[in-house]
Amino acid sequence: MKYLLISGTEVQVSAQAPATIPPGSFLWCDCPHEHARDWVADVQRLTGAPVFEDHLLDAENLGHPSFFDSTTRYELIVFRGLAVQDRAGASAQVPQVKTRPTTFFLFPRCLVTVRASDSRVEAQLRERLLAARESNQRLPTCPEDLMLRMLNGLIDSYLDLRQPLTAQIEHWQRLLLDARKPFRDWPSLLMARQEARKLEHLCEEQLDALQEWRDERIERESPPGAARTVPPSSAPESDPAVSPRDLLPPFTDFQLVRITDLVSHIQRVISHARRLETSIESAVQLHFSATSHRTNEIMRTLTTLTAVFMPLNLITGIFGMNFDFIPGLHSPLGFWLSLAVMALIGVGLLVFFRARRYLARSDGVLSRRQTT
Repeated sequence: MKYLLISGTEVQVSAQAPATIPPGSFLWCDCPHEHARDWVADVQRLTGAPVFEDHLLDAENLGHPSFFDSTTRYELIVFRGLAVQDRAGASAQVPQVKTRPTTFFLFPRCLVTVRASDSRVEAQLRERLLAARESNQRLPTCPEDLMLRMLNGLIDSYLDLRQPLTAQIEHWQRLLLDARKPFRDWPSLLMARQEARKLEHLCEEQLDALQEWRDERIERESPPGAARTVPPSSAPESDPAVSPRDLLPPFTDFQLVRITDLVSHIQRVISHARRLETSIESAVQLHFSATSHRTNEIMRTLTTLTAVFMPLNLITGIFGMNFDFIPGLHSPLGFWLSLAVMALIGVGLLVFFRARRYLARSDGVLSRRQTT
């Protein structure tokens, strides 16, 4: 667990909480899931805000969906990010959407993150903050700015899933429409559809949590004479007179722009997940349509050939009847004449069916044979 005290161009990193938070500064407490409650006493001492037990249980729940809740002293946001995955052999397997939660406790001058111990977003952001301190670059000025940067990193990791998922689905589309090889990898295709749907549901939960956070803050910025509603679980009985306006500052224009940008990124991921699911369904429908078309072509060819041989079978059946007298039976040219008549009938029927395109090959078959 690390404490970062951020002030202007200064970043102080420590394993212990500071005695106080100086004016113009804010504290970032970065805590792994293994120590999900070690920060509570220090943060309560620095902020004077009690932390509800239900929220602590939410932070410890690794299966908790994206979620938002608020109190008069702090705000809680649970945001699910992608888990670290081994990309070895990803081209031959379905990219799986594995996530784990990152919980944000947002106080007026303090931000607490409870996340997985191997999470890269927080570690990379901490390194960037230390690098920015050395180069005198702009640092976050408040906990909201810092949290928006982390949310941006979590959402961008979902955007990185678009390329492998799209490449895998395009590969399956080619296999589904290949007439030379029957498609048999249906479990993987069904898994890809489930992963696309899971990605869509995850992003919808993220979008709801982010929009609820934005709407809650905007409602708190209502005029003094307007009616104000506080969530039922927010006001502690020991301090009923606490005003959210006095504790949680309103959003700045820059923060609203960043939130709108995050919302648009999530909507892009949702749109892409829906397009992937639609592409899979369209590919399956095209596969069965192509299979049905090939079956119809085969049945039409067999039916046409049967129609060609039916009169020939009739002729052979007539001349094979056991009668003493059949015209031309004892003629030396009878056999050859019957063969000639049967050949003319067969050729005539083939020409007729060819002219009616009953035996015409489809463009797909011709193009495939030309390419091979």
